[in-house]
Amino acid sequence: MAQVQELTESTFDAEVLKAEAPVLVDFWASWCGPCRMVAPVVEAIAENYAGKVKVGKVNVDQEAALATKYGIRTIPTLLVFKGGQPAERTVGVQSEDAIASLLDKVLAG
Repeated sequence: MAQVQELTESTFDAEVLKAEAPVLVDFWASWCGPCRMVAPVVEAIAENYAGKVKVGKVNVDQEAALATKYGIRTIPTLLVFKGGQPAERTVGVQSEDAIASLLDKVLAG
């Protein structure tokens, strides 16, 4: 079973920026209703893309420096990193199909 990993400033470099596979990062907060709506979708993506894409979450309240570094102004924001760089970004609640198509685009490119 694929895990959605909690990411922190101390783990972000190793888990995201130096990852060989693309990484989907969900920037969220516990008080955010739309974030709670997208959480099961992100978990399903982690399951469906296990072995192809890593999936992690950044709590913007606890990791404000990461949110600032990547220009997160609205949550939920999903960033797809490839080769240590943000390759795709989507803001707000997204369907599983919409997220999957972002990942497929990054995987194909």
